[in-house]
Amino acid sequence: MAVPKRKTSKSKRNMRRAHDGLTMANVQICTNCGEAVRSHHACGHCGTYKDRQI
Repeated sequence: MAVPKRKTSKSKRNMRRAHDGLTMANVQICTNCGEAVRSHHACGHCGTYKDRQI
């Protein structure tokens, strides 16, 4: 069975995990009611999308 020869340092471990961080979702303001809405999604509060009632 393969076993690591040396301990992986904290620096190397953290450099490997540098791309695993979460990013914030893009949030827009609804033009109808002013609530925060994710981009390209219908508003959950008033039910509009691109100024149309869905």
